[in-house]
Amino acid sequence: MSASERLEELLKLKPHSAVAVHDPSNMFYLTEGYTGEGMVFLSLSKRVILTDFRYTEQAEKQAPDFTVVMTDKDHQEKDRLAELVKEGGITELMVETNWLSVDRYQKIKAAVGEEVGVVPLNEAPQKLRRIKTPAEVVAIRKACDITSEAFSAILSKIRPGMTEKELQIELDFTMLKLGADGNAFNTIIASGENGSLPHAIPGSRVLQKGDMITMDFGAKVDGYCSDMTRTVALGQPSDEMKKVYETVLRAQTMCEDALMAGKTGFEIDKLARDIIDARGYAGRFGHGLGHSVGIDIHEEPRLSPTCKDVIKAGVVITVEPGVYLPGVGGVRIEDTCLVRENDCVPLTTADKQLIIL
Repeated sequence: MSASERLEELLKLKPHSAVAVHDPSNMFYLTEGYTGEGMVFLSLSKRVILTDFRYTEQAEKQAPDFTVVMTDKDHQEKDRLAELVKEGGITELMVETNWLSVDRYQKIKAAVGEEVGVVPLNEAPQKLRRIKTPAEVVAIRKACDITSEAFSAILSKIRPGMTEKELQIELDFTMLKLGADGNAFNTIIASGENGSLPHAIPGSRVLQKGDMITMDFGAKVDGYCSDMTRTVALGQPSDEMKKVYETVLRAQTMCEDALMAGKTGFEIDKLARDIIDARGYAGRFGHGLGHSVGIDIHEEPRLSPTCKDVIKAGVVITVEPGVYLPGVGGVRIEDTCLVRENDCVPLTTADKQLIIL
């Protein structure tokens, strides 16, 4: 069953109902390959990509099961959409109210006319995307393999005197050389005292002996992301930072051991938080334990204090506890994991024991 068919089944789509999708990630998912701009229109009788001259040929190649209709200044997207709605006798049009601007939503409503109900799609494609198909897992695993290999390759290049930015460039280039299509997100390099910043931006700080260096990065392959964090020491770290590392590693490994289908995001997150708090670092782990990964780097469900969702087999999700000490530094360790019925398997496989360079 195709992704489009799964969406039709989930929505119990009726003959006079249709879906208009604008979120690029959902467009890619539903067409199973289209990476350009525009809109995807789905009804029981039609599968259409609306796009302009720049992407028509690309759309035909990437989504051969879809009809491609070109838009231009005289036939704008909203006009083409209105034509499809009229031709199909559509009386209910589901749209991504979480994605569209108010202006674009209003233009769509005006174009299709008052007789057509324009209603929220309620993130139905995202709900389907939670459980990865075997083909999606293959792509994510490829991205994770490249990410893990890049970490091993970069270790010999880390040296005192290079900047965080230089390390970021080396790491990004290494992933590309190993076959990544690009980065899953902007690489984070946080050294020394910058390690207390969970989303630090690599800058001009020079790596020094005694630094803990956190590297959070991921490759993108065939449209799917990976996400991994490793923290290494450049020379001997302080006793305090060794304790922080041991604490984070214990929390990370115990959560991976506990993660399986049937658990909630809340209870796995709480396990990590309890371990970290008991070691004297209460309040120093301020983000959720993990997020799902797929076409987007941040998807649902999550491992967090507020997530009561039951995690199902087939979810790909990160486990990434951290401890952050302002003015001192920090440690984060993260794997991308595939949830199974009775356990989970880490797809990122780089060594997690403390590496002292």
